[in-house]
Amino acid sequence: MPGNNYNANSPVPSSRIDRLLRQRLRKNNKASNSNDANGNSNSNGNEGLDHEQRLREGDDFVEQYLEGASAARDRWEKPDSGLFTQRLLVVANRLPVSAVRRGEESWSLEVSGGGLVSALLGVKEVEAKWIGWAGVNVPDEPGQRALTKALAEKRCIPVFLDEEIVHQYYNGYCNNILWPLFHYLGLPQEDRLATTRSFQSQFAAYKKANQMFADVVNEHYEEGDVVWCHDYHLMFLPKCLKDHNKNMKVGWFLHTPFPSSEIHRTLPSRSELLRAVLAADLVGFHTYDYARHFVSACTRILGLEGTPEGVEDQGRLTRVAAFPIGIDSDRFIHALEAPQVQEHIRELKERFSGRKVMLGVDRLDMIKGIPQKILAFEKFLEENQYWHDKVVLLQIAVPTRTDVPEYQKLTSQVHEIVGRINGRFGTLTTVPIHHLDRSLDFQALCALYAVTDIALVTSLRDGMNLVSYEFVACQDEKRGVLILSEFAGAAQSLGAGAILVNPWNITEVAASIGQALNMSAEEREKRHLHNFSHVTTHTAQEWAETFVSELNDTVLEAQQRIRQVPPSLPVEEAIDRYLQSSNRLLILGFNATLTEPVDSPDRRGGDQIREMDLKLHPDLKQPLTRLCSDPKTTVVVLSGSDRGVLDENFGDYDMWLAAENGMFLRSTRGDWMTTMPEHSNMEWVDSVKHVFEYFTERTPRSHFELRETSLVWNYKYSDVEFGRLQARDMLQHLWTGPISNASVDVVQGSRSVEVRAVGVTKGVTIVRILGEIVHSKSISAPIDYVLCVGHSLGKDEDIYTFFEPELPSDNIGIVRPKISDATKSCGDRKSGRSGSKSSQKQTQRNTENKRNNNSNNNSSSTGNGINSSGSSSSNSVGNGGRRSSQSPDKITWNVLDLKGDNYFSCAVGRKRTNARYRLDTSDDVVSFLRDLARAS
Repeated sequence: MPGNNYNANSPVPSSRIDRLLRQRLRKNNKASNSNDANGNSNSNGNEGLDHEQRLREGDDFVEQYLEGASAARDRWEKPDSGLFTQRLLVVANRLPVSAVRRGEESWSLEVSGGGLVSALLGVKEVEAKWIGWAGVNVPDEPGQRALTKALAEKRCIPVFLDEEIVHQYYNGYCNNILWPLFHYLGLPQEDRLATTRSFQSQFAAYKKANQMFADVVNEHYEEGDVVWCHDYHLMFLPKCLKDHNKNMKVGWFLHTPFPSSEIHRTLPSRSELLRAVLAADLVGFHTYDYARHFVSACTRILGLEGTPEGVEDQGRLTRVAAFPIGIDSDRFIHALEAPQVQEHIRELKERFSGRKVMLGVDRLDMIKGIPQKILAFEKFLEENQYWHDKVVLLQIAVPTRTDVPEYQKLTSQVHEIVGRINGRFGTLTTVPIHHLDRSLDFQALCALYAVTDIALVTSLRDGMNLVSYEFVACQDEKRGVLILSEFAGAAQSLGAGAILVNPWNITEVAASIGQALNMSAEEREKRHLHNFSHVTTHTAQEWAETFVSELNDTVLEAQQRIRQVPPSLPVEEAIDRYLQSSNRLLILGFNATLTEPVDSPDRRGGDQIREMDLKLHPDLKQPLTRLCSDPKTTVVVLSGSDRGVLDENFGDYDMWLAAENGMFLRSTRGDWMTTMPEHSNMEWVDSVKHVFEYFTERTPRSHFELRETSLVWNYKYSDVEFGRLQARDMLQHLWTGPISNASVDVVQGSRSVEVRAVGVTKGVTIVRILGEIVHSKSISAPIDYVLCVGHSLGKDEDIYTFFEPELPSDNIGIVRPKISDATKSCGDRKSGRSGSKSSQKQTQRNTENKRNNNSNNNSSSTGNGINSSGSSSSNSVGNGGRRSSQSPDKITWNVLDLKGDNYFSCAVGRKRTNARYRLDTSDDVVSFLRDLARAS
């Protein structure tokens, strides 16, 4: 397919704004090039005539488009400006075609010109194919083959759903649960246990149906295609597609409102749906409000990071943006010139001569606010006797879901209100309300829009409501007034030119009717021109083209911006290297590494008490005992927790414990010692403690931990947005007050704030820890295997790079700790040897020379020399690391003789990391350490 080379040779703009500006310039150039110097069109006159004729013929142009008229296909396969045609797979619940069976292998197809078809008419850079359900059950294979062949001529690909799936998936979960919830109607009330079981079976059918759609997409997908999923029917589809092919370009667009997080969190399957949608590369909504609600739901329910760009999960960004849909305005404008429409206009003008025409066009639905609209009109008539015989309301109410009791009740309610008002204010010759329970054809509808003085849209909740757009497009002569509900998505776009109302406020709507009827011609002109300009420039074609273009751009930016997620830890290789080595060092974190998982992605906040009381995973007791008893293995638990926590959990093992990020160190057979520099000033602790206490009292479910060298305030289980605001206020207060002149570092986690002594990181303290181990333990051979596993904050990830032969080129601003006087082990202080300045300089020079030689001679190995008293040295030893015959004060040897293949750094639960590998949970750590212990 040519689509495989879409934009293959075009340079990637430096920013999205730059790309959009270039795109606009390209469009302007195309428009200017279409006219010659004399202002005459360069294109064939017949082509322009054909285009206008198609627009005037109503739905016929949709038929031609789906059939793939030769002119259209030529246009697709001859791209402009070096842009190749790209295939677009549009996946929606229903195809833009309805099928009726005429025989065993015979079908008749009726095209329905929906918004998606119209939207994609003007997108020149893509060739669209539709995938969806044809609205009919076809259980036999001959019928499926015949229907597939017939639909192929319309560029449609069917998904065959059986009656049970349609009942459970479409009528059940989609229309009975998701649709009401997304429109703020709430979930159905459960009165018996059978209802709960029904909900569960409906959700299972929903996931199954989405997988069936995914199977059809996967069957027809070709590399380079863009897959555009539509609406709440297919929220699981992005995940199904990405699970099959993670490189597939997937976008998802919602055509309804997305509710606030407080509404969405009532849905039992809330987390699964959100995560399934987040699998898409680009998620689109009609308005910014809906996008904001979606991001807020992901933040509050899933605990993910919301950014101005979208939702971030461990370095992977799902872009979330608003793409207001429009209409094919040219179609409506040109339709007004058609003779049939002009005849309708003349008839309507004669029929309603001398009266102002008000119009409402809605589906007879719970959310359209039809009763509220009619009651507001009644109140207006009550208060304005002058207008009784001078105004008429035409209400078109298209029936929908006529078999549902709630909708039958709504129909009866509307009929009752209309009858009462007509009986109260009507005369023998006129009635104030004309109510139609049916739809109008395209020509009649355009004529009705053209003669209308006031359009009344009173939706209680609406994704967009394009009736308002259609009315504006047909009003270039009449200059009518639009009264628009503020709860319709169109209010965001047409609010400046319309009169915005709260449909629940009957008095306000009635007053707005009076304002519209008495509005001056000058004001009507200004309001109309503002809205008309928006409707004719923000068309459906622009909407579709922008979304597809943004999706392509988002994928490119993601490839450039997002760090490559490290692979999973190669367990077998790590164990094999472990068995082949003679002196191993295992550095293990504690929290979220050796503890039981207390938090799941789908349930935040349920185990706060367990997390505050850290306990070693019970399945690790035997593996740790075996590993610690191995004379060839040294185990170090390096944690940010205080000494008491490590003593309680690891006091019975033969290992080394490093508390508070290495500020305190001991062998479990010895006493605690401090590795803090002697000149450290800790006077800031008390003042910071008071600040932390203050914010803990005022932030529900937050807590702080007081340690000897640091303080940590955690708000993981607090309200996310409130916690962030409190953290921001805390940081401002700290920097301008208690720590303004203190030697401290402030470390921000995803849900925490930590204040610690300056320069304290796990990578820095590892030098001191190694020095103490060397000083206290007779090591007869260099360490030739290092395993470093933990869940570290970004600032502490220098522990992963410390052992690396070469730092990664894309590291997160972390440098390898340098050996200096401040980082020397307390072994020097214990021995009373501080060292002269010249010897310190010589040590640093030797260390740098050693590293330079290693990087030049063997890029896959590293050697860090630390002498017997804990100081660094680069003196190589030719006797396999055994002690030399020098005097005790000058004994030195290579502590590390580490080749790159024998170093395994692994981050737990973090995908954006400097570590070589990753493990997803502490359960994976347990499994690995058990295998390692068995093998040893």
